[in-house]
Amino acid sequence: MKRGTITAILLAALLISACATVSKMGTTILENEGVIDKSQKDSIDKVAKAVEYSFQDLTEEQEYYLGRSVAARILASYQVYKNDKLTTYVNMVGTAVTFTSDRPEIYGGYHFLVLDSQEINAFACPGGFVFITRGLLSTCADEEALACVLAHEVGHICAKHGLKAIKKSRLTDAFGVLLRESSKHYNKEELTKLTGAFDGALGDIMNQLVVKGYSRKQEYEADRLGLKYAHAAGYAVSGMEECLQAMAASSQKSSGAGFFKTHPAPQDRLDKVNQEIASKGYSGRVETVRTKRFKKAVG
Repeated sequence: MKRGTITAILLAALLISACATVSKMGTTILENEGVIDKSQKDSIDKVAKAVEYSFQDLTEEQEYYLGRSVAARILASYQVYKNDKLTTYVNMVGTAVTFTSDRPEIYGGYHFLVLDSQEINAFACPGGFVFITRGLLSTCADEEALACVLAHEVGHICAKHGLKAIKKSRLTDAFGVLLRESSKHYNKEELTKLTGAFDGALGDIMNQLVVKGYSRKQEYEADRLGLKYAHAAGYAVSGMEECLQAMAASSQKSSGAGFFKTHPAPQDRLDKVNQEIASKGYSGRVETVRTKRFKKAVG
């Protein structure tokens, strides 16, 4: 096998590696054996480190701009419900649970928006963008339920579930171009590759949010975090139980659309939620003042 072929195969393996330290050890061995020279070793090490960094430590600013692009795609498929009072109210409740979350302050802040759709659904985009449909709002009996729903979505953002949907090959391609030291200006082919990698990353997240849905493990984690945040904000976590019960009884369940297409069965989640509430001893009171303002805002 030719040296160039061996180097290409090893480079691919190193890029896929989850540990940059192991990758660096591997390139050191290759250099010592004369398979690659020092400049090739340094280049491979930089790309491998960048790829690992890209998945584990995206800056909040990078996450925000990526999430904003995903949000734009959501809004290309759904109409915004134009009701300023309701939007302000939903943002007030959503902001309350973000204050008690694991990421209370993020670049650009959190943004909550109501979609004009009777489909029962909600979307949490990276960077703090949360959408809830009028259909899902209709399953909430009070502010406690709404707070728990929004806290669940904030849980997805805090756990970075959306970012985890991006295929590694996307950023491998992107960083392979960005870290190329041979030229300061990218040619047309390289720019096309960069654009394609970014567009593909958006597509990965959209596919996760709208088509496939998060894994059961991620949904259960978001429920667990949602309960934690809602309880810490002073809400009665029974709101999540009531909302899941309403979803289970919904007529949309039979159509398998929206929420029922991308989420585990409400009853399965309800069982896990009840176990979490019991194990953590969560409680809370349904405040009359909150119920009144919910009814005034939501109708």
